[in-house]
Amino acid sequence: MSMFPGFSAGTRLLVTGGAGFIGSHVVDAFLEAGAEVTVLDDLTTGDPERLDPRAVIRRVDVTDAAALDEAVRSARPDVICHLAAQIDVRVSVATPAVDARVNVEGTINVLEAAHAVGARVVFASTGGALYGEGVPVPTNEDTLPRPGAPYGTAKYCAEKYIGLFNRLHGTEHSVLRLGNVYGPRQSPGGEAGVIAIYCGLASEGGVPTVFGDGSQTRDYVYVGDVAAAFVAPYGTVGPASGTSDTGKGSTVLEVLDHIAAASGRDLPPRFAPRRPGEIQHSTLDVTRVAADLGWTASVPLEKGIAATYAWVRSGSPVRQQA
Repeated sequence: MSMFPGFSAGTRLLVTGGAGFIGSHVVDAFLEAGAEVTVLDDLTTGDPERLDPRAVIRRVDVTDAAALDEAVRSARPDVICHLAAQIDVRVSVATPAVDARVNVEGTINVLEAAHAVGARVVFASTGGALYGEGVPVPTNEDTLPRPGAPYGTAKYCAEKYIGLFNRLHGTEHSVLRLGNVYGPRQSPGGEAGVIAIYCGLASEGGVPTVFGDGSQTRDYVYVGDVAAAFVAPYGTVGPASGTSDTGKGSTVLEVLDHIAAASGRDLPPRFAPRRPGEIQHSTLDVTRVAADLGWTASVPLEKGIAATYAWVRSGSPVRQQA
C-alpha cells in the first residue's frame, strides 16, 4: 500500500532532471509510492547511476521542444515533476540568455508537452533566490519577489507561465519553492550547498571557510523531506503551491557545530569577508504548504547532517538512500 494518501499505485510519472541530486530522490519517492517512472535528463550534471533500475531513463534536453514532446507523448505521464534547470547563479549572471533558455523556455516546452497529453506538472522553483533584503522573515508566498540575479528572475518568470497555463487551459499545475536542500548524493564540491561542502572538508581534514561572521541564517531542508513534498500534491484537489522548507533558520556556525558533532572532530573555521550581495537572513514560511498539502519537514537538522556526513565519509555511493 502507498505511504502517500491520495496517490494511486500505477500512476505514470515523468521527472525532468531526474538523474540529479534532488530529482533522483523524487524518483525514489514516487517508485516507493507505486508509480511507473520515466526520467528525462540531458546528463550534463545528472548521473544515471543515481537512479533506481526500475526507472526508465531517456537522454533529452528540455530546450529541445521536439525531442521533449516526443518523449512525453511516448511516456504519456499522468504527472510531470519538472526539476531540469540551470542552477548556477554565476552562470546566470554571466550568460542570462542561456539561463532564460533553460529555465524559462524549457519550462514552457514542458508545459506545452504536458498539455498535449493532459499531464499535471509540479515545478521546482527557488525560494531564497527570489527574495532580497528587507523582507519579513520567515517569508511567505505573498511577499513580492525581488530577485538579485537572472536565475531567480527566470524561475519567477517560469512560475508566472505556470499560472498562465492554469488560467488559459484550466490545468492544475503546482509550484514548490525550494530552499537550501541538502543530503546524500549532493556533490561535496562545485556549486554544492554549504552542508555538502563542509561535510567534504570535515571528511578530508580540511578547514571550512566562513564568509562574514557566520551569523547569517538559512532554512536547510533535508532532501528526503523535499522528495515527499513532490508527492504530497496528489492528496489534494486542484492546484497547490507553497514553500518546501523547515520554517526555521540556522546559522552557518550552528551548521558547523552539527558537522563537528557528526565527524567527531573540531572544525575551527577560517573567516573571510562577507560576499557582496549575500542575503543575511533567508527563511521561508511553511504555513501554506502545511495547510494545502498536509506536508511538514520531519528530519531535524542534526539528524540530516549526520546522515549526510556518513554518506560522504563512506565514499559518496550514488545509490545510498536518503
